[in-house]
Amino acid sequence: MKKNQQLQTPKGFRDFLPTEALLRKKVRSIIEDSFKRFAFLPFETPTLEYASLLLGKYGEEADQLVYTFTDRGNRQLGLRYDQTVPSARVLANYQDKLGKYLRRYQIQTVFRADKPQRGRYREFMQCDADIFGSNSTLADAEILALFYDIFQSLGLNEVKIEINDRQLLVENLQEYAQKEVSVASIIQSIDKLDKLKPEIVEAELLSKGLSQPAIKEIFFKIDKIDKSELLIDIEQKVLDLGVPQSALIFNPKLARGLDYYTGLIFEAKLPNSTLGSLGGGGRYNNLIKELAGLDLPAVGFGLGFDRVVEIIKERDGLQEASAQVLISYFADAGCQKRALELAKQLRTANISCEIVLEKSKIAKQFKLAQEKSIPWVALIGEEELKQNFISLKNMKTGEQTQVNGEQLIKELNN
Repeated sequence: MKKNQQLQTPKGFRDFLPTEALLRKKVRSIIEDSFKRFAFLPFETPTLEYASLLLGKYGEEADQLVYTFTDRGNRQLGLRYDQTVPSARVLANYQDKLGKYLRRYQIQTVFRADKPQRGRYREFMQCDADIFGSNSTLADAEILALFYDIFQSLGLNEVKIEINDRQLLVENLQEYAQKEVSVASIIQSIDKLDKLKPEIVEAELLSKGLSQPAIKEIFFKIDKIDKSELLIDIEQKVLDLGVPQSALIFNPKLARGLDYYTGLIFEAKLPNSTLGSLGGGGRYNNLIKELAGLDLPAVGFGLGFDRVVEIIKERDGLQEASAQVLISYFADAGCQKRALELAKQLRTANISCEIVLEKSKIAKQFKLAQEKSIPWVALIGEEELKQNFISLKNMKTGEQTQVNGEQLIKELNN
């Protein structure tokens, strides 16, 4: 391996430098706050699963994107493709310990051997939330309300949630299924109508064995589909939970490519965004039963964490500084000692602070705060030391005031 190649990440994998890592942590914190408001509990699974668990659950096309390998014990393993299938395994193993109507959320990395592009990577963070054990449409509505709440909390107020009933697609497309092409395979192609030109989807269906007249009928039929009674019921409950009608859009073409969905399906999109879906989900009542013979209905979603971060970065929102305040001081032993005492006082008060490490001119210390986007500088010089006060500078306004330690803590906590 060439030396310069060793210093690169594999294609589709990334490093996160402090500024972006801080932003990602902030976004995650906001999302977790939404989960907690809706009484969801955290959940984690291992990065590796047996390949037999992962394969055959997502559809033929998705199976090709699962990273699999043979370990030294000749075991067939795979990297976590999503969080739904591994969670189903956990539920099958620990149902007696988890109680009824579990509300679970999970934030971990997943891996897909996909073609890397903007907003799509081979290792990425996924945020999932699910309600297990209930067939009630109120569970579907709660999931949709939580999904919407997350985007509102992140400041993505214009988000639109497209909804559909997967059974509508099955019922309307079943007659076109053949020995060569299943209804699930047809649905997988239909799911691309919102992303690709109709002629490209038509060519794909032709390659799968459908005739051109049949494809024309399918396209016409889909456009004429109306909401199911199930969707109407769920939608009313979602409105009662506070989601505005303007945020919900019925899209009969929405299919969600994964084969395990059985009812409600949905995706979030931002108008005029080129990043595509920001996440989606739906009801999957048979997956856990298929895995372990456990009849446990479920509804949930996966949020596109990395795409959300990309949009927030573009908008220059949720900027997170490395510290609340930079402690600056004159190159004097007494000033430095007071600066260290102040750092201890602030950290005891749970205020993040950075102290200047190298002796330098005050102008350079202020520049350091600007480079790190630290909003405040607490300066200790000879006069401050003599008079026992601190000069506090607001780096945004340039305003400088004189405060004592208690006043400093109060100001930074505002």
